[in-house]
Amino acid sequence: MAINQELDLIFIKAASFFSVLAEPTRLKIMHVLCDGEQSVSRVMEEVNSSQSSVSRHLAAMCKVGVLSRRKEGLMVFYQIQDQQAVEFCRTICVGIASDADVSDLVLPNNTNHQNRPKHVL
Repeated sequence: MAINQELDLIFIKAASFFSVLAEPTRLKIMHVLCDGEQSVSRVMEEVNSSQSSVSRHLAAMCKVGVLSRRKEGLMVFYQIQDQQAVEFCRTICVGIASDADVSDLVLPNNTNHQNRPKHVL
């Protein structure tokens, strides 16, 4: 059975969605924005990352429709556009946290242990 063109487009969109969220900094950004719209500087502060890095991640997340942005004067604010993305991330993170003791999880070498979120999304 051949996959039809419509289903193929859905798979491409899903792959794009997974790709954009397959980065820890982007998951941290999602975590910050779960509390509502935030300025770029607030996101930078919360994820402990540079303006250029945060801006790059925010742009990628906007491009696929996960986030939306608005400008007010010189300030730029971001908010979650796709609530399904939040539910997806929350389900995965809660599942991982409940399947294992978080302290037993193996972290990449460049992960800062002091910046672990206190709660999941």
